Amino acid sequence: MNSIGENCNELKRTYDACFNSWFAEKFLKGSNDESQCEPLFKVYQQCVKTAMKEQKIEIGEIEADHLGSEKEYKPPPGSSSS
Repeated sequence: MNSIGENCNELKRTYDACFNSWFAEKFLKGSNDESQCEPLFKVYQQCVKTAMKEQKIEIGEIEADHLGSEKEYKPPPGSSSS
């Protein structure tokens, strides 16, 4: 799966490869130290935040809990009702 920002795709692939290696070689063998991928994650995270700003996506929109609220049942803006 690609990243939200096209220019973040390579950073995502690099981080994903690190994470998958850490998960298989360390975490599944009992190590919880995830610091080896942390620098890659921070760079990728910053790229995603920049892409979100460029696409005018607010982090609050993503983190908002809509399940069980009136927003869960509202159609998205611009959609037509039948």
